[in-house]
Amino acid sequence: MKIARIYAGISSAALVLTATVVAVHFVAQAKESAPAIRVDSTPVNRAEGSGNSYAPMIKKIAPSVVNIYSTRFVKQRYHNPLLSDPLLRQFFGNSIGGNDRVFTHRDEWLGSGMIVTPDGYILTANHVVEGADEIKVGLGNDKMEYAAKIIGADPATDIAVLKIDSNNLPAITLGDSSQLEVGDVVLAIGNPFGLGQTVTRGIVSALGRSLPGDDESRDKTYRYQDYIQTDASINMGNSGGALVDAQGRLIGINDAIVSPTGTSAGIGFAVPINLARTVMDGFLNGGKLSRGYLGVDSQDLDPELARSFGVANSSGVLVTAIGPDSPAEKAGLKSGDVITSIGDTDVSGVESLKLTVSQLHPGSQAKIKLVRNGAAMTLTATLGEKQDSLSVPTSTKPANNAPTELKADALDGVRVQDLDMDFRQELQAPLTISGAVVTDVDNASNSAIAGLRRGDVIAEINHQPVTNAKDAVSLCKAAKSDQILVKVWRPNGRTRFISVNNTQRAK
Repeated sequence: MKIARIYAGISSAALVLTATVVAVHFVAQAKESAPAIRVDSTPVNRAEGSGNSYAPMIKKIAPSVVNIYSTRFVKQRYHNPLLSDPLLRQFFGNSIGGNDRVFTHRDEWLGSGMIVTPDGYILTANHVVEGADEIKVGLGNDKMEYAAKIIGADPATDIAVLKIDSNNLPAITLGDSSQLEVGDVVLAIGNPFGLGQTVTRGIVSALGRSLPGDDESRDKTYRYQDYIQTDASINMGNSGGALVDAQGRLIGINDAIVSPTGTSAGIGFAVPINLARTVMDGFLNGGKLSRGYLGVDSQDLDPELARSFGVANSSGVLVTAIGPDSPAEKAGLKSGDVITSIGDTDVSGVESLKLTVSQLHPGSQAKIKLVRNGAAMTLTATLGEKQDSLSVPTSTKPANNAPTELKADALDGVRVQDLDMDFRQELQAPLTISGAVVTDVDNASNSAIAGLRRGDVIAEINHQPVTNAKDAVSLCKAAKSDQILVKVWRPNGRTRFISVNNTQRAK
């Protein structure tokens, strides 16, 4: 052990001495002849079209991309677990700490959006502002902040239009998403994780995508899916932000990602600007979004089905059912027909058919090319109108602070929609079932507490039949009793009654 220590000491001293000598040698050499280091401080050639930088383009469009802050005041009921003890209730009743008290907490969400007109109209994703009690828009990395109101919201495409009170704003230029090709360079601009405006680059990875998952797991709220897939990094806070082409034109609204971790894995989805513009134009021109309706149940073709129905390839949609008294029935369509195109647009599958029909105006004439028993033919259908989602505004607290009994009907915090053929297909609801489909339920609502859930079909309210969403809304508003009896059909084929509290106590 001792020898080892001495050896180590000697070795250390030798190393120090050697290092000192070497250092002196290099210093002396440097004084004799300094190496020639080449330095070029000229900025990179950022001329547009040079391919070296996107900085000039980003400087033009960055002011058009805004931060969106939405706030939700969520009410939650608290149940004191002590009151579950019969012995304590016997002595203290229901006074132990209060029971079923309602607490309100503040949820804040972060997203992005784009200024599309100089007078303050903003395009974003619906899920960024859905259910918000307050919405604020930050411009120029929040150096200026405005209160915003929702002009129109479309859960079916996840698009919303906001308005702020300002003028002379830098509006972004809209492109044409139908001109995109796989491999085109795209840039995503938004506010990921609240870091501030961020730009990422990628390419168009695919076109015409739907969110992955089977019919049971896919989010049915987004019913019209024609996504641009990109590997440009998209993260939380990017939702509603811009996807632009290499010339800075808006070609998509960043909307969703696929990732096992919740952060970018190189698979992001954007709503094409052509689809978003159709929605936006509906809200800005008259304030109503109208969609065409055909009324067929359908399924995608595979090679075996294509051969069975006399179709040369698997492109097209197989009609499996026709809605009674629907535009399809009046036009002469039949179960077993294979629809290959609507107007000038080829139909490649079920999603393509729904999207194509939805973008046509109600009342318009649609030429439908199809194959029936192996023979090609053309029919003309006069399209109907697909109804938008309807909901009842949540009751608000009175001006004074005194607890007051308020009406809180069965659709407070609930969104309903007509049970059309698209929903029948998704829910596998037989034609004998009619009513209004529940598309969203606030977890803190009386309806959720009673057991109403998304996917339920409301068939009756207080023993009165419900045929569509308007019936559901009007029957709930007309209810006078403290409880509303709701009869629902569920996708498992069962029917049940739910009793919903028709009052709430303001806190």
